[in-house]
Amino acid sequence: MVNDILQKLSQNLLEILDDDEYYDITIEVGDDPHVKIFKAHMAILYFRSYYFRRVLSAYKKKNDGTLTHIKLPKILPETFQIILRYIYGGVVSLDEYDAPYIIKILVSASELNLQEFINILQSFLIENKSEWIELNFSDVYELSFENSSFSDLQKYCNDLISNDPDKIFRSLNYSATSEKVLISLIQSEKFQIKEIQVWEFILKCGLTRNPELPSDPKMFSDDDFNTLKNRIQQYVPFINFYNLTSEEFLNKVYPYKKILSEELFDKLIFHFMNPNKQSKQSEQSEETSIGKPEETKETNIDSNIITLKHAELILKWIDENNPGYLPLALTRWIYKDTTDIKEKFKLLLRGTRDGFTPEKFHEICDNQSHTLTIIKVQDSNEILGGYNPVAWKSDNSYGATKDSFIFSFKDNNNIENHILSRVKFEFELTATYNSVENGSSFSGSDLNLRDKIGSCSQRSYENKIRETADNFLVEEYEVFQIKRN
Repeated sequence: MVNDILQKLSQNLLEILDDDEYYDITIEVGDDPHVKIFKAHMAILYFRSYYFRRVLSAYKKKNDGTLTHIKLPKILPETFQIILRYIYGGVVSLDEYDAPYIIKILVSASELNLQEFINILQSFLIENKSEWIELNFSDVYELSFENSSFSDLQKYCNDLISNDPDKIFRSLNYSATSEKVLISLIQSEKFQIKEIQVWEFILKCGLTRNPELPSDPKMFSDDDFNTLKNRIQQYVPFINFYNLTSEEFLNKVYPYKKILSEELFDKLIFHFMNPNKQSKQSEQSEETSIGKPEETKETNIDSNIITLKHAELILKWIDENNPGYLPLALTRWIYKDTTDIKEKFKLLLRGTRDGFTPEKFHEICDNQSHTLTIIKVQDSNEILGGYNPVAWKSDNSYGATKDSFIFSFKDNNNIENHILSRVKFEFELTATYNSVENGSSFSGSDLNLRDKIGSCSQRSYENKIRETADNFLVEEYEVFQIKRN
């Protein structure tokens, strides 16, 4: 009887959706020339979707009786129609759609923050389209870690990697697999394949994408080596050559010595020719020193990334959202003793000390409020960061706050060259995202950290903090708790 009642209720709500008389909002979906106008009802949208609740709080019906009209240019009209019927009726039939089309629906549902629907779509793909996922692993894996809402797909892809890493590695397309997917796979602790296989695959990717290169390195010119070096150099730092056997190094790496840096090649020669080989641990400990500030820098704060000047400015940004905030000049006067600033910053986590995994982040930072995340971008002077006044969790929920912000310093030696970006009013309910698959995550898009890969794609915050939305590699990151007065 309960099922019959719910089915009847769902049917009645879908009839309301088809009604042309009592609607009070129009939604313009798509981009020219593929645009369609949908008629809907604010009350239903408001209570069924956090996204529409935020939007409608800003676009209220005008006093002159004009209909509320909103635009969704990033969503396809055909997928929005399916989503709208789900919002009203709570049901969707996916059997008639192929996997690529369901992926389109999934991306559109993500734009609208419909996590309940996203979970349904992910479950359907995993249970009914597993073969397609394996055949298109690179694309699905890339999609899954680009969006923190797709945690079920992330877990499924990680399980595939753990269960049969060789099969996944062999299925990758040499010419089409993206840089960020390759780097993420190489770094993944679950991707347990031999180091020589990684090296051979990276070489094949480089040679496939430059088909003009000879297949035999003996035939390479200096220009050929430079071409291959430019193609694969971003992957080399993630390959642990010290795990190779001497034979593997001699036959597979030595012929391509010109694409390695002189420093790395010299260390490898010493390693493989010296009977008392240096331990892997000593190499790793040497690498973890990278990114520490020079001794001449002002570093009274316990940080490998920022100085007192950065800390002083960040405290000002935090205080600006509080009643009666202090101007910078007065902040400097109150914190005239550097120990005052230092004591404000309690170090909770450091990547090179504690690890970069999401598990370690949540182990240390969950239930901690007023936290500041600082990120040093690899091979640059760029610093990124974000402030979260509410406590982090591990329940895949959103954190609601009006006081969070993200920021960037293009040059760590120049605090004037910065971008500050506060959460938009209409997105305060989803200012942060508590994903078990990620570390610090601001809205799930604007600043997101997973292992040693980060991304910035503007959605819920006022300003872009990076010129590009491409993923970046993390050299070091730290999480501080800001002590309140």
